[in-house]
Amino acid sequence: MIIPKGKLIAIGGAEDKGTLTEKGDIHKHNLNFFELGILRRVVQEMGGSDARIEVITTASTIPYEVGESYHHAFTAIGCTNIGIIHIRTREDVLKKEYLDRLLECNGVMLTGGNQLRLTATFGGTHFLKTLCSRYFTEDFVIAGTSAGAMSMSNTMIYDGNPFKAHLKGETKMTTGLRLTDKVIFDSHFEKRGRFVRLAQSVAANPACIGVGLGEDTAMLIRNGDEMEAIGSGLNVIIDGHDIVHTNIADIPPGNPMSIENLQVHFCARGNGYIISERKFVEKLGKETTPHMANFF
Repeated sequence: MIIPKGKLIAIGGAEDKGTLTEKGDIHKHNLNFFELGILRRVVQEMGGSDARIEVITTASTIPYEVGESYHHAFTAIGCTNIGIIHIRTREDVLKKEYLDRLLECNGVMLTGGNQLRLTATFGGTHFLKTLCSRYFTEDFVIAGTSAGAMSMSNTMIYDGNPFKAHLKGETKMTTGLRLTDKVIFDSHFEKRGRFVRLAQSVAANPACIGVGLGEDTAMLIRNGDEMEAIGSGLNVIIDGHDIVHTNIADIPPGNPMSIENLQVHFCARGNGYIISERKFVEKLGKETTPHMANFF
């Protein structure tokens, strides 16, 4: 098993930036954002305010607005070396300029939007292979919000009506960017009522841990194994390792599933979870220490 040297930061969406990202998103002003905000932690993990950060807007339908929003947010917390990569097509992925920028940065930020745009655009490309290589072999950080977070896993949810998620086949899954094969991410978790669709994903893939990411909340993953909850909200862990019974394989599509002994954990800021041990950790990492404003 290859242990990645880099870090993943999977964000549930609507991380407080002081502006809107995607149409329809509502951002609550968080007075503690500049002291405890996720983006500040992203910058810290990438090496501080001098780090070179590339924001990749491929998932978004409004890439220029989203890119401007992130540029403003990172600048507001002291970063001066921010690039925006507007890759829209597979033809764009072939441009040497973008590969060079990927090789020169300290980390990337994958914006929200539609995760299928990420997999359909980057799947099988040299750009994606380089991104994965840097993550596995270097101290390289890949952050992603909403669709950007959901695309990180090997098994990726790309659709599913939360009101029908108890029915077999209503949760749609495909192959993601394959940065981790241990976790299935879902975003905007509690706001959009996505518990049951993630439960169906875990029932069908019990070797994976389901991570429901709350808004303005994230999981930072080190060594591909140690997860730390950061941000202002709640992450939900769904563990299917000890499932005793499920009918998911035997019922026809459209029928309700049953699951026995599904385990659930709630992780707030500072809590952690060890994937290999399937173990909740009460206090983990720097989020438990005060005065984060002093990091910059």
